[in-house]
Parts: sequence; structure tokens; C-alpha cells
Amino acid sequence: MSDDSILVELDDVQHRFGHAEVLRGVSFQVRQGEVLGFLGPNGAGKSTTMNILTGALSPTAGTVRVCGFDLLREPLAVKRRLGYLPEIPPLYRDLTVDEYLRFCARLRGISRDALGRALEQAKRRTGLVKMSRRLIGQLSKGYQQRVGIAQAIIHDPAVVVLDEPTVGLDPLQIQEIRDLISELGARHSVILSTHILSEVQAICSHVQIIDRGQLVLAAPIAELGGRMAAQVLVIGLSRPPAEDRLRALPEVSRVEALDDGRWLLELAPDVVGGSAGAAERIAASAVADNWGLRELSPRRASLEEIFTRLVSDQPARSAAA
Repeated sequence: MSDDSILVELDDVQHRFGHAEVLRGVSFQVRQGEVLGFLGPNGAGKSTTMNILTGALSPTAGTVRVCGFDLLREPLAVKRRLGYLPEIPPLYRDLTVDEYLRFCARLRGISRDALGRALEQAKRRTGLVKMSRRLIGQLSKGYQQRVGIAQAIIHDPAVVVLDEPTVGLDPLQIQEIRDLISELGARHSVILSTHILSEVQAICSHVQIIDRGQLVLAAPIAELGGRMAAQVLVIGLSRPPAEDRLRALPEVSRVEALDDGRWLLELAPDVVGGSAGAAERIAASAVADNWGLRELSPRRASLEEIFTRLVSDQPARSAAA
């Protein structure tokens, strides 16, 4: 039985540029009302995935479905249900906001009877009502981004794809666009590609990280808290041993000196007994060796630390993506 709440589905999507394998079996789903943060270092395959999802590029293998329609078999049906804001918005600077949005509405096949209503709704939702007669070229960068988002939602698509929507904006404009994306998420499914990890934590319900053509993390933001805290301990010692001794602890995969006799201990992913068992054994070692244990507590790692941990120390990536 099909699940109507699944609006986007990629199944084992692969892509090659010549002999370079850029995507290697990417699979994920996006449900109605979700805001997905899609992250990856340069060359990881993120842009290629976005281009395939929006129909600008065909996959070498695999299936892409939007609202149940197969992208390769029914491309027009898919594109009618997608709204897309590329990193560089496709704006005509010598048109007014109304002229440009009417043009976009006609391209989307909106009838004359429905055009006025669609235009007003898109402007209202993006805060552009007072900018109707302004030339796009005379607008600030923040308002130009709003126009770009307005063209992406003017046909009321089920899925909105935004590529770096806050790049180049000042802090106030960034917050305004973030608020707008959060509002869009209440009505559409949103896929947000960005390099700003704090942005994902602020507005996304789910996060995915891609590296070397494969997904290395896919999880709800709400679940990351426990995962982040479970993998990192902070230990404070009055008589600390040499750092090599801490590194030699079997539960520990990485050690980072903090300050005032404190260290960050990253636990091995397969540590026996989980973080609680690891903490017990580390505390026992500290007491037995008289290190002067004064603190041992879990620490909630940031998304930046999770991202760095997942994509660091990897072999060279293809520059094609």
C-alpha cells in the first residue's frame, strides 16, 4: 500500500560523469510537512542529487518519484509539483516584481482566472506586497531572494527545493528568510541545501549528510541530541596523566584538550555498554591511577562536530559534483 505522506522518494540513485562515480546508491524519502537539511562538502554529490531531483539531470540508474510520479516516465507531472530556487535566482532585473511573477505563473500553466489569486498569495507569503511595482534590479539582495522564493511557490507546489537561499545576506535578511522557510514547511515539503550548519539546526526537522556520493547520516533533528550526547564525554582531572594515556583508553577514539585540566573524549562507535558503560570504566581507571577525577559528564556535540567527524579524513573526492 502506498503512503500518501511520502512526497519525495529517491531509490538507489546513481550517477556517473564519464568514469567518475558521483552518486553511489542514494536513497531517501521526504514526507509532507518535513523540512530536510541536505548537507555535504564540496564535491560530495549534493549538487548532482539536487539537479537530478529537479529534473535538470538524468540519473544513470535508480528511481526518483515526486508525489508518486516517476521523474523519467512523467517529467512534466513531477515538475508541476516542484518549486525550485537555485543558488543564483533566475531573475530578470529589468522587470517589476509583478511582471516577473506573472511571467513565471504563465510558464507554470496557471490560467488567467487563477493568475491574480496566485500572484497575490505568493507575494503575501513572501512579504512582497509593497514591492509589486518595484524593479527587481532595484531591490536589496534579501528581497531578490524573496522574489526567487515567490517564483518557486507561485503554483503552490507540494515540494519546494531551495539551494543556498541565504547566501550573501546580512544577519537580519537571513533571519527573515529562515522565518519564511519555516512557514513554508508548515504547508509544503522543503528540501534545503546549505553550507550553514546552524541554519539546519534552526529550521529543519530532518538532516542528511552526503559524502563521496553516499549518505553518511539521515536522521530527524530531534534524535540527534541523544546521539550527539552519547558519543562525547568531558573529563576533568586534578592530576592528569600524559595525553597518550588518555588516548590509550580502549573506550576512546579521539582526545581533544580543552582547558583547566579538562579533555573531550570521543567514544568509539562500538563501545561496549554504550556511553554509560564507557563512563564507568573511564572513572574506574581515573580512580585506580589517582588522576584526581573531578568531572565526568556527557557533552552534546554540535552539528558542526558531527559533520566534521563524518566527512573528515576521507580519501580525495571527485570534483565533478
